[in-house]
Amino acid sequence: MSRVSSSPSLPATGAIPTLEQLEDAAAVLSGVISHTPLDESQHLSELLGVPVHLKLENLQRTGSFKIRGATYRLSRLSEEERTHGVVAASAGNHAQGVALAAQALGIPATIFMPLGVPVPKLLATRGYGADVVLEGATVETPLRRAAEFAERTGAIFIHPFDHPDVIAGQGTLGLEIVDDLPEVETIIMGIGGGGLIAGVAAAAKAKAAREGRTLRVIGVQAENASPYPRSLAEGHPVEVETTPTIADGIAVARPGDLPFAIIRELVDDVVTVTDDDIARALLVLLERAKQVVEPAGAVGVAAILAGKVTATGPTVVVLSGGNIDPLLLQRVVAHGLAASGRYMTLSIPLPDRPGQLARISDLLAQAGANVIEVLHTRHGQGLQISEVILQLSVETRGEEHRAHVISVLESAGYVPTVVPD
Repeated sequence: MSRVSSSPSLPATGAIPTLEQLEDAAAVLSGVISHTPLDESQHLSELLGVPVHLKLENLQRTGSFKIRGATYRLSRLSEEERTHGVVAASAGNHAQGVALAAQALGIPATIFMPLGVPVPKLLATRGYGADVVLEGATVETPLRRAAEFAERTGAIFIHPFDHPDVIAGQGTLGLEIVDDLPEVETIIMGIGGGGLIAGVAAAAKAKAAREGRTLRVIGVQAENASPYPRSLAEGHPVEVETTPTIADGIAVARPGDLPFAIIRELVDDVVTVTDDDIARALLVLLERAKQVVEPAGAVGVAAILAGKVTATGPTVVVLSGGNIDPLLLQRVVAHGLAASGRYMTLSIPLPDRPGQLARISDLLAQAGANVIEVLHTRHGQGLQISEVILQLSVETRGEEHRAHVISVLESAGYVPTVVPD
């Protein structure tokens, strides 16, 4: 955990948008974006010990908060700039936000996306009228090509987080939170480049200060891509080596310069969560809140489930996006079930003689485990001629029940091995 600031007062920093600027952004966005609701979570309230509300930004137009900053940024372009069009690079939410904002304002938009972009995000971006160019295996190539395109054509490059208008647009989410829950004392949300939390912290703390109150803002990063803790410790943006994470929407290697300056002043804590934590959060949101959320949008809930945050008073957790590929959702749910002790795959060597499969089934029934899938094969590395491998996927009721199922099999003389999901 990185402590950022203990001061309740707003610092005099030019990088921080003023309340007047944030309210201007809200006026511009009125009628363009949705004022997304707050939904109280009884389950999370019991876990955290304070009332917890979910800010359902996954229900926003384009499925994420990105439409806020993109629309406000584009609205402030001059007439001459608009004639040159805009260009952006993104693998998902920023692409859709820029595309829809450009369509609404009648501005030509070109979006560079990597070749492996999820099909739903690609189709949505094209559906909003943008000219989409697919190139490169990662977003680094589209970023380079977008910069070249801007240099060559005069198109305005729309950065996903490192611009004051983008930060102010994202900050309108913070105004909504305080308007809808004036007594809020803690706000928890994910951090990628930092534009969203910078804007929300500026907006929420400014409104609270105007009313003579203070509140805390806590940021959450994916453990595999978390430049903020080190950058805050060293006092300046630092690029870190990242490894793959399911929270690809917040997987950045270096903080944005402008967001970092604001976060250093206004954000109280930054914590990290693992992919297992995030998978569990997605499952909880599906089952308890009936909300479909992308991994990057669920990290705040993941931090609560993992015991990484404490809160005082009414708390809001921002679900920042809901654009998850259905195939990824299927895999993540299975991973979340396994991480919660509710699903496991067992590999069991058996003697190749009649009745063994029936005996295993009987033992699992006695242990109360529900069999989901069975693979019975004689082909496997290290198997004797007289052996077969039985691979079973079973549903369990938690870690204790998992251990009980394995114990029942072992007591009967079998040697089950849990297969990593």
